[in-house]
Amino acid sequence: RHHANEGLTAPQKFFLQLAAAIVFVILMRRDGYLTPDLYIPFLNISFTINWIVYLIFAAFVIVGTVNAVNLTDGLDGLATSVTIPVALFFVSVATWWSYTQLGVFAAALLGGLLAFLLFNAHPAKVFMGDTGSLFLGGAVAGMAFAFDMPLVLVLVGIVYIVETLSDILQVAYFKLTHGKRIFKMAPIHHHFEMCGWSEVKIVTVFTAVSVLFCALALFG
Repeated sequence: RHHANEGLTAPQKFFLQLAAAIVFVILMRRDGYLTPDLYIPFLNISFTINWIVYLIFAAFVIVGTVNAVNLTDGLDGLATSVTIPVALFFVSVATWWSYTQLGVFAAALLGGLLAFLLFNAHPAKVFMGDTGSLFLGGAVAGMAFAFDMPLVLVLVGIVYIVETLSDILQVAYFKLTHGKRIFKMAPIHHHFEMCGWSEVKIVTVFTAVSVLFCALALFG
């Protein structure tokens, strides 16, 4: 209508993502799939928090994860490869806990990622773009809340978190120091790229880190 193809602005994207996250959490709560209990991995401790506080927490965790995965999608096959162990983690948990429906979804996600990687690995013939990466972030966050263990994202989503923190630190430090940088380029996968690492090496190392932390979450 406006003869422009810029798409949505950053604030528009944020508020739409936030609205979708809030609706998702409310529906999960209404249908009995979600409790306001936070389980802390390794400590076997869970505590109940106020539902409104939990709703706010959940909405921002989901939006944060969605955008973190989007940031990770910066090299051929990176977001795909890093998310494969995460999907496998949820398949394993669903099998262990006999959560059939969630297991089917996680397995479908895993299968889709493996098939997509055939075309997305370096040199990529197909790119996922925002449509794919934002969906992957939503799927990962959604499963964490569906399994009622959102804090597991700290482990299984470690690569997403590091990517996001590297970007935040770079921008903050750049502004505070009027032009200085911590990394050669952010997010951090571009830093390693500018250090001379090949795309294949970066994807391999980051995927190995994801596998390690997913295994830690599963067996820890």
